Amino acid sequence: MQAIRQCCLCYWGTDFLLLLTNMAALRRSIACLHFFRSTAATVLNSRKPLRQRLVRFRDVTRTSLVSLSVGSGLSAVPFMQQVENLSHESLIRSASSMVTDSANTYLSQTTQALVDSITQYSKALHTLIALQRRYLASLEKLSTAEEDAIWQVIIAQRVEVGDRLDECNRFESNWINAVNLCEMAAEAAYNTGAEHASVTAKTNLQVAKVQVEEVRQISVDAERKLTETQAEEIQRMAEYAFIESGGDDVHEAYIRED
Repeated sequence: MQAIRQCCLCYWGTDFLLLLTNMAALRRSIACLHFFRSTAATVLNSRKPLRQRLVRFRDVTRTSLVSLSVGSGLSAVPFMQQVENLSHESLIRSASSMVTDSANTYLSQTTQALVDSITQYSKALHTLIALQRRYLASLEKLSTAEEDAIWQVIIAQRVEVGDRLDECNRFESNWINAVNLCEMAAEAAYNTGAEHASVTAKTNLQVAKVQVEEVRQISVDAERKLTETQAEEIQRMAEYAFIESGGDDVHEAYIRED
């Protein structure tokens, strides 16, 4: 009976000590919370600038949470930072994904620049075509001053076309570099196991090439129309010069001699 009585005392004594420990931890937690509330109210109600108040509020928050965590025991830690041990393979895979993202951004920017420059080049070509056709349509009706004025506009537009073409060549060089970089980044991502990044890069490459090809086709058509217009201009100018030089009178005199 005495042994049983001692066992009961030991059992209830252990529970009582555990209860006291938990109560002490609870009191420390409540005290920390009160301290946090009073200190935060003091900081927020002070007359210091807002930025200083927020910085102090952050420091107070950290201090209170640390006090709460330490005072309540390891089982009561509210925020625990988990440190992930990364392997070399995972670090390389993450780095290759970041490189692929940067390459995609570079490709997107250069593609947009090239598309815009080719579009402006095509517009300049169409403007030049319209000016030359208008000049040919009114060739025999223009005075010398009007003809000179139109030619000044045509020459200025030809300069504009040349400038736009130089801009296209400059942006195309950047775009080719971006394409090569994106291809290498996609291959590197695939080799490191970042399949999603590799697929994304390849998809962006396809989209970029399609966009550039579409606007290039428009500029090629405009260049073809300009060539046709220039050939027509040469022919009309030759006929007009022949007429102005009295070619009809010479031809009639030749017929009369026959």
